[in-house]
Amino acid sequence: MTNSPIGANITNLLSQAPMIADEVKQSFGCLSPQQLNWKLHPEQWSVGQCLHHLVTANEAYFPTFEKILKGEKKATLWERMPFLPSLFGRMLINTLSPQSTRKLKAPAAFRPASSDIDVKIVADFADQQNRLIERMKASAKLKLQNIVISSPATSLVTYSLLDAYQIILVHERRHILQGQRVMELSGFPRQPSA
Repeated sequence: MTNSPIGANITNLLSQAPMIADEVKQSFGCLSPQQLNWKLHPEQWSVGQCLHHLVTANEAYFPTFEKILKGEKKATLWERMPFLPSLFGRMLINTLSPQSTRKLKAPAAFRPASSDIDVKIVADFADQQNRLIERMKASAKLKLQNIVISSPATSLVTYSLLDAYQIILVHERRHILQGQRVMELSGFPRQPSA
């Protein structure tokens, strides 16, 4: 997976999104349940938990995407505040990028509940990524930088729809890299158990 920054235009984002789905399938698609759920320490996340977190966090955006595409999205007070969306957007893109060394705690609603994740999480991620790509394509002709949404984690954080797409993709890269690092640990089961 490339660690180069994702360009902030819809064409570049649309080219990156399928590559991320391919990376997930290539890196994690052949893992056994044991491998998918293995973790070195109880407080660390398994590969499966990384993917479950992404699917859960990303799914929270879809109701807003649908409202925008149907022309039903109404701006909240926070979304109408000048300068806040671009400030929050840049901050989150930088903080969530794979290059960031900051440790972050996921909001409670987006934390995986357990380490017993089904192997179909890889297909679930790929399916959801296809849905995301469809929404991105459907909104490509809109003024993405001018459409402001609230973060699914907290309504006090706002950013443009273009930044939302970029936040999703850098966040995915961050946790895919985290999952790949789990697989590189010395205790990771190398052969699927029978």
